[in-house]
Amino acid sequence: MLFFLCLQIASNALAVYNFNMKKFDFFNQYRDPVIVVKGSDEIAFKNNMFCRVFYQFENIRRFAHKLNFEMCPIDSENIDLYSPIYQAISSKENFFACVSYTLQTGEIKYYDMTAIKRGNYTIFFFTDVSNSVLLESNARRQKEDEDKLAQLQAENDELQNIKQKAQAQAFKIALINKVSNIIRESMNISIILDSVLKELAIMFGCFRTYYAQKNEESFEIINTYGEKNYAQNLKITFDDYVMSKLSSGQISTGYSLNEYVGAEPFGQSVLRVVIPVFHLQKMIGVIVLLSYQKRELNEEIEILDAISSQLGNAIIRAELYQKNAQNVKDLKKALEELKETQLQLINSEKMASLGQLVAGVAHEINTPVASIKSNNEILTKLIDKIENDEIKEMFSQINSIDKEAIERISKIVTSLKKFVRLDEAELQEADINKEMDLTLEIIRHETKNKVEIEKHYGDIPLIKCYPNMLNQVFTNILINACQAIKDFGKITITTEYSDKKLTIRIKDNGIGIPRENLNKIFTVGYTTKGVGVGTGLGLAISQKIIAKHNGEIRVNSELGVGTEFVITLKCE
Repeated sequence: MLFFLCLQIASNALAVYNFNMKKFDFFNQYRDPVIVVKGSDEIAFKNNMFCRVFYQFENIRRFAHKLNFEMCPIDSENIDLYSPIYQAISSKENFFACVSYTLQTGEIKYYDMTAIKRGNYTIFFFTDVSNSVLLESNARRQKEDEDKLAQLQAENDELQNIKQKAQAQAFKIALINKVSNIIRESMNISIILDSVLKELAIMFGCFRTYYAQKNEESFEIINTYGEKNYAQNLKITFDDYVMSKLSSGQISTGYSLNEYVGAEPFGQSVLRVVIPVFHLQKMIGVIVLLSYQKRELNEEIEILDAISSQLGNAIIRAELYQKNAQNVKDLKKALEELKETQLQLINSEKMASLGQLVAGVAHEINTPVASIKSNNEILTKLIDKIENDEIKEMFSQINSIDKEAIERISKIVTSLKKFVRLDEAELQEADINKEMDLTLEIIRHETKNKVEIEKHYGDIPLIKCYPNMLNQVFTNILINACQAIKDFGKITITTEYSDKKLTIRIKDNGIGIPRENLNKIFTVGYTTKGVGVGTGLGLAISQKIIAKHNGEIRVNSELGVGTEFVITLKCE
């Protein structure tokens, strides 16, 4: 209103003074900048405020080029037409525009420019509206910012909602996957249940979780995680409402003071979740979760359903696996017992046959030997009566040779009887050094003129053993050693006693055993000998005999160097 009043006063003044140039001094009273332009570019007057605000301009062209429209709708190649000053001068009517002016400091000022046309003069009034413009701009910007903030807030709320759902879904998937991995990685029911109960306890903040197996009309607790205040394998049941929900395959949730029927009441209300576990429409058990937390179960029900379904399948699969594993274990044990019994039968039959053979041979040999021995004794008496010295000497030599042969035969028969010892099947004390000598005597035909026997017998005590069985072990090892020596070689036998252990070493310098075959030599049926030569039972039987003595037999061998068997017997 004040602005238009000023315009009216200015108009009256111009009319009164008939545009007397000296009378333009009236505009010095204005608080806004005023400039009077004559024609197109002559500055007729600048009031004091104009000189203070726009002091650096001496001509209208420089000033015109510093003013700009806030919005310029003109599309022209004439740059002067973009200037508000020239637009106003060239206009036939009064002119109004919102203009901006940039100070040397870079600050932008805004003005409402009003141009009054009076004859050849154009009077410009500049009203500073920078604060209003800025306020309006700030208000507009603030409104835009508030709108953007509201939009961002809405988008953020939506994102948070999506994020929460995604996190819940990811948590659900992660938990189900974790439980699935636990179930897949083990076939042990106890390990599966312990892991699942632990994960559920952590997820729902439970102070106790357990799995109870279904037994007719009740349940039996078999696995527990967390606090325990009852014995394992406790039989429990629930009220009719819970049992009805469980039978229909629904999860029972609610706050209760009783854990199960007949249980001692809790000191406060407890969240109890009872989850049925089914397999092929048959309930095989329940999972019970107990928590002091106050919470609602919504999406978690889906998780519990999924875990329950997987757990039911896992329990049945693990039970079948354990039954099969036990059956396999029983069959393996039966097979081992059968093999051992078979070895024992073979060995017993072998020894019995050998005993019968030795007894028969000894009987058949003793009869002619007795006759020869009798004749030898008679011949000894008759030799002294021979007068011819040459004949006497010849018969003496023959008699001496026969006597040695008779003693040798008698000694071999005695050794065979001792070796078999069919009447010595019980534990008895024996000198292992003497037993080794007895075995060497029996296999003398294998070592004669082929193998040098080197003995390093230690000072050893008598031990309780089955001598005939140990002689069989020594025989097997010594004969194998002789057969491993191609031309001429040596067998070294060492016995020593230390820390209540008797150690027997039988070492040869034969061809040796390949490393890949070392773990096979005690296997029934394994042999490196030709068909009809070896049965593959000797070392297998030997290992069983040493095991019967609570001992150990080991073998060390190197191709081209030889083989060493080490037997260790505990002496109590």
